[in-house]
Amino acid sequence: MAKTTVTVADGLARAIEDKTARVGVIGLGYVGLPLVLEFIRGGFPVVGFDIDHEKVAHLQGGASYISHIDPARIRAARESGRFEATADFSRLSEADAVIICVPTPLTPQREPDLSYIEKTAEAIAATIRPGQLVVLESTTYPGTTDEVVRPRLEAGGLRVEQDIFLAFSPEREDPGNPSFSARTIPKVVGGVGPRSARLAEALYRGTLDQVVRVSSARVAEAVKILENTYRAVNIALVNELKITFDHMGIDIWEVIEAAKTKPFGFAAFYPGPGLGGHCIPIDPFYLTWKAREYGLSTRFIELAGEVNTGMPRYVVQRLSSALNDAGKCLRGSRILILGVAYKKDVADMRESPALEIIEELQQAGAEVDYHDPHIPQLHKMRRHQLALTSVPLDGGLSRFDAAVVVTDHSKVDYAAVVSAIPLVVDTRNVYGRVPHAPGRVVKA
Repeated sequence: MAKTTVTVADGLARAIEDKTARVGVIGLGYVGLPLVLEFIRGGFPVVGFDIDHEKVAHLQGGASYISHIDPARIRAARESGRFEATADFSRLSEADAVIICVPTPLTPQREPDLSYIEKTAEAIAATIRPGQLVVLESTTYPGTTDEVVRPRLEAGGLRVEQDIFLAFSPEREDPGNPSFSARTIPKVVGGVGPRSARLAEALYRGTLDQVVRVSSARVAEAVKILENTYRAVNIALVNELKITFDHMGIDIWEVIEAAKTKPFGFAAFYPGPGLGGHCIPIDPFYLTWKAREYGLSTRFIELAGEVNTGMPRYVVQRLSSALNDAGKCLRGSRILILGVAYKKDVADMRESPALEIIEELQQAGAEVDYHDPHIPQLHKMRRHQLALTSVPLDGGLSRFDAAVVVTDHSKVDYAAVVSAIPLVVDTRNVYGRVPHAPGRVVKA
């Protein structure tokens, strides 16, 4: 058996080195699609898998459905003859390396929902063959690769590290960031064993600038959890300080700007209306859930989660109070939400606090519209069913009683907004740089 094992591993290693290994990427969203393009740029043949037939059709036609990915890159990938997209998961056996980039959301009880990983692992297991490498990139708790993916892959009799190979490599995508890309962000890789680790490292080194190999898949999983928990906790700290300083008449933004002049011992984090994106609002809860298995309570992380998840309600309270000071009631008021994406200048709404704010305002009886230059219409999501269309800012602003800046997109005329609408609640400090009349802006 040892001789067979070496032959299988060496054969895959040679195919990776020669770039004849076919790469399969499951999940063609904000993580999977950039990875597809990098492997194609690196010279590998790639098959992209997705259950969304519309996405597959777009890609097959050379179109992009992600705003920051140039359609020309998709067309070039298709014209190269080294890329195709499919919804036929029976073709997974064609791939020598299969990379899993599927969602890992939370349940309504804020516990890990691993159903996407489980179903994907079962789909791979249905066609798996000796000599395949499987890499999980979906963010999750330490132990998922070993405890959830591995037994499903081995259910048919093949053995990891002998016949097939398994690793974890956390995604580190930052959509819309012009300074870093899938190619330039260092890639952490950990295998469930040494052969898996070497093969996964070789695969990513074939197309990315830097690969950081760690001792195990569990360590690699923990790296991603640490990165996102670090941000979540520090953002919670400044969010709590924002509320505290507001009661003291102190501007948190001015405090941060002064504090970050210190050349050591301080990293600037900024408050906001709540956390968005797929990682920071979700990943720390994966760790707190897993810690309970060991009889541990991660109180610090849970408290940070409570602070951050409470920010949308704080924004609504600030708006209600400001309207009250102006002699108006929130019920019946017309409110304009500026920005529904979770971050600046992207079209990504995953876990956006804007959605919570809109629902809270509607439940309070307000009439709500939104403007977002990147998101013309709110589509159906797992937890939100908002049927709204972005309204233009080229006229009619005076009909609104108040506006709330939730996402500080660059393509918004904030001066025109504050001159036409009597009250603006600013959660992003855009009016720290935009002139406005006294009393028209309330920070939240």
